[in-house]
Amino acid sequence: MSGLDRLLRPQSVAVIGASADVTRTTGRPVGYLQRHGFGGAIWPVNPRVQQVAGLPCFPDVANLPGAPDVGIVLLAADRAEAALRALAERGAAAAIVLAGGFAESGGDGTDRQARLKAAAGSMRLLGPNTIGLVNLTDRVVLSASGALEVEDLAAGRIALVSQSGGILGAVLSRGAAQGIGFSSLVATGNEADIDVADVLHHLADDPATDVVALYVEGLRRPDAFRAAARKAASAGKRIVAYKVGRSEAGAQAAISHTGALAGADRLYDALFRQLGIVRAERFADLLDIAAALATRRVAKGRRVAVLTSTGGAGALLADSFGLAGFTLPPPDAATAERLGALTGEAAVANPLDLTLAGLKPEVLNGAIAALLDSPSYDALAVVVGSSALAQPRLAADAIAAGQALGDKPLLAYLSPHAPQIGAALQRQGIPATSAPEAAATMLAALATPVAVTPAANLPQPAPDLASGPLDEAESKALFARFGITPVREVACATPEEAAAAAVGLGETVVLKALSRHLAHKSDVGGVRLGVPVAEVAAEGAAMLARVTVAAGRAPDGLLVQEQLRDGVEVILGLQRDPLLGTAILLGMGGVAAELFGDTALRLLPLDRATAEGMLDELRGAPLLRGFRGRPRADVPALIDAVLAFAAMGEALGARLVTAEINPLFVLPEGQGVRAADALAVLA
Repeated sequence: MSGLDRLLRPQSVAVIGASADVTRTTGRPVGYLQRHGFGGAIWPVNPRVQQVAGLPCFPDVANLPGAPDVGIVLLAADRAEAALRALAERGAAAAIVLAGGFAESGGDGTDRQARLKAAAGSMRLLGPNTIGLVNLTDRVVLSASGALEVEDLAAGRIALVSQSGGILGAVLSRGAAQGIGFSSLVATGNEADIDVADVLHHLADDPATDVVALYVEGLRRPDAFRAAARKAASAGKRIVAYKVGRSEAGAQAAISHTGALAGADRLYDALFRQLGIVRAERFADLLDIAAALATRRVAKGRRVAVLTSTGGAGALLADSFGLAGFTLPPPDAATAERLGALTGEAAVANPLDLTLAGLKPEVLNGAIAALLDSPSYDALAVVVGSSALAQPRLAADAIAAGQALGDKPLLAYLSPHAPQIGAALQRQGIPATSAPEAAATMLAALATPVAVTPAANLPQPAPDLASGPLDEAESKALFARFGITPVREVACATPEEAAAAAVGLGETVVLKALSRHLAHKSDVGGVRLGVPVAEVAAEGAAMLARVTVAAGRAPDGLLVQEQLRDGVEVILGLQRDPLLGTAILLGMGGVAAELFGDTALRLLPLDRATAEGMLDELRGAPLLRGFRGRPRADVPALIDAVLAFAAMGEALGARLVTAEINPLFVLPEGQGVRAADALAVLA
C-alpha cells in the first residue's frame, strides 16, 4: 500500500501529544477514534501521562510497539518538526500536522514549513494547518474537528476535499443534518506535500466514492490536478467544485489563509468546464449539487414536470426552473388522459396541482408514475407541501416509490421548512431542498453533459523570435505563420513613405503609429481612420508629433492599412497564466470590447467543438449568423482562426505571454477573416 492509502485506511494510529483531558482539542482525536468505531490500534504518545481514554500512553515515538501507519501530531508548530522526524525514523507511512504558524503566516513560517517537509523525508504529510481527515466508510477519524461530536455520522457516496479545515467541519455537520452521508472528507491545509490533486487521484480509484466535492482556494499543481480530474471522469466519478476568491477581497483572503495562488477566476471557470467539473456558484450549492450528482441520474434534456399540492410553491419552482433555462411543457395527450383519470379533471397544466383531487396515496403515486413515464419530460420535481407535516410519510413514500420506476432525475422541493422530511428523503437517495433556486441548481447539474477536453500535446520548439513586446506589424507576421491573414498594410519609416504606400490601398486608409511600446495606440492619438490618400503625409507627420508628446517617446514609424468596411468585429486573445496555463479568449470586438465584456474563455488544448462552443456563448453571436438581414459572416473561417491561435499557443508554450487581435474582421461568408490590429508579447 502507498503512503496515501495507509493514511486514509490505517491499521494503526499514533496520536502525538494526546491529552487525557477530553475537553481539550488535544484530547479529542483519541476519543473520536473510539467513538466512531475505528477498529485498529490507537497509540497515544505523551511523556506526562500513563493512560489516555483507557489506553496505555507511550512516552515517545521510539517506544511505540511498531511503526504506525499514521501519526497525528497535535503539538505546536515549534515542536512539530521533531515529532515528524521521530515518526519518519520509526518508519511511519504518513503524518498529519494540525498546527498552524507555517507558510500561511509568511515570513519565518515559510522556512519552518520547509524544515517540516524535510523532516518528513519519504513519509507522506497532510498539512500543516489542517483539521485532518475523516473516512466514514472505514470508520477512520483523524481529526480534532468539533463537528465530530455528532454521534451518528452516516457513510455515503460523496467525498469532500477541502483546502480549509473549517470547511470540512461545516460540510460534515450540514450533511449530517440534511441526511447526506460521506465516504471521506480530507482537509489538505497548507499542502506542504499532499495536495488536492493527490487526494482526487486517490479517490478516482475509491470504490466507495461516486462524487467528489472540492473546496478550492488555489491549485499548486494544475497539471497534476488535470490528470486526476481526467482519471476521475474516466472512472465515472463526477466532480463539483466551489472556488473561493471570486472577488478581489475573496482572492486576498484565500491567499493569506493558505498561501495558495488564487489565479484568475475566469481561468478556473474555463479549467473546470474543460475537465467536466460542475462549478458551484454558492457555497450552499456545493452540498446540494453533490447530493444530486450522487444519484448518478442524468437529465437527457431540459423539459421538467412539476407536481404540486400548493399553487404558490409550484409557481415558485416553475419560475426558478425557467430562469435556469428549463422548459415546463404541458403534458402530451396520453399523459394528460392518464392524469385526468386519476384527478377527475382535465390535466393540461404544468405545474400540475393536485389540490382539488386531494392528497391520496393512489393519486400521488399514480401522478408521479405518469409524469416519469411521459416522453414529454426529462425530469420531475415534486412539491412536498404543508400537508406533509401532518402526513410525513405520504409524500416521502410516494417519491421513493417513483424513484424505483426509472432513471429520470426526481427531486423534492419542501415548501414548509421540514428538515426531518428532507433528511429522510436524502437518506433514500432523493435530492431534497427547501429553496426553489437550489432545486433548479441541482437539476441543472444533472442536465449538464460531461465533456472532458483531451490532454494537450507537448509544445513544439518555439521559432527563433525576439523577446519582449512586438509592434503591430511584427505581431501580425507572427500570427500569419499560423494561418491568420492580416489586412493589406505597409510599415513605413517616414510620413513620405506612408503617403507612397497608401496609393495602392484605396481612396481612404487607416494610419497608425508603429511602436513596440504602445499597446493602446488610440489612447495617445496613434490611430486615424478614413484618412484620404492625399492627406497621409501631413497626418503622418502630425501623428508622430502628438504621439511623441503623449507617450513620452517617438514611435518607430507608421503603419498604413487598407480600411475594411464589411464584416463583424471580434476580439481574439491569448493569455498565459504562470499557474494554470494558456487561455484563449473570443468575444465581440472593436473599441467597446472591454466595455461590453461579451467574451468566452477556454484553456488549451482546444478542439473544433470547443471553439464552436465558445462562439455559441457570445450574446453577439447572432450578428455573425445573419441577424436581421445582415449577410452571414464566415463563421468557419473564424473558428479556423481560433484554432490557429490555439496552435500558436501550444507551439510557443511559455515563450508567448500574451497575444491579441482586436479587431479581427469576420468578412461575409466565404471571404475569410482579416487581422486589423494586433499585439504580442514574448518572454
